[in-house]
Amino acid sequence: MSDVKLIVGGGLEDDAAAFVDAWRRAERGEEVRERALVFESWEALAKVLTGERVRLLKHVHAHPEPSVSALARSLGRQYRRVHADVAALEAAGLLARPGGAVHATADTLKADIRL
Repeated sequence: MSDVKLIVGGGLEDDAAAFVDAWRRAERGEEVRERALVFESWEALAKVLTGERVRLLKHVHAHPEPSVSALARSLGRQYRRVHADVAALEAAGLLARPGGAVHATADTLKADIRL
């Protein structure tokens, strides 16, 4: 697994600078394997990473589950709500479901909040 950098704020110039930096490191032969999720605002981040979803991520990181149903039972939550949370986190690339099993795709989330 890996780290995922959460970037909140910034603009096109910040994105371009990060791209150029990664390009230059790759040209020098450095391995560039960074994963980043970029959010326009704190509110946008908060819509994806709610308190329940962070709790779910922590649980799945420690205890991958064979299915969404098993995950809902482990968390003591309604299936439909857990399914919606899993779908949102999967769309963000923080969860994967190969063969229906649910597991985390990162070990840590690191925030970079630009003012």
